[in-house]
Amino acid sequence: MFDDRSPIYRQIADQIKDDVLRGVLADDQQVMSTTQYAAYYRINPATAAKAFQQLVDEGVIYKRRGVGMFVSAGAQRRLRDRRRERFFGEVLEPMIAEAGTLGIPVADIVARIHQLTSPGDGR
Repeated sequence: MFDDRSPIYRQIADQIKDDVLRGVLADDQQVMSTTQYAAYYRINPATAAKAFQQLVDEGVIYKRRGVGMFVSAGAQRRLRDRRRERFFGEVLEPMIAEAGTLGIPVADIVARIHQLTSPGDGR
């Protein structure tokens, strides 16, 4: 499940965020405890706790004292908005700049996107 590209706690946090984005975890739904998470994935409980604290700090989950951790209301929308902005800033804008350097008109990029996303193209 985990790879060597980034710290395990960050991979845990990203996995939970992805679950929220995909609707696997809904608003106010309880998530596994840090102890359960650590046991299930055979990791140090402190690593799981660090991931959960990051998610609390980002407003993705919240703690109910004595009960557990739950998905924050509106977390999916906030995560989608953040990721959308990151997509434009880190993917689209550099792509457009590179296309400009290569002399590729924006219309060609749009046409290619339509081609790649059109039904019946075998994808």
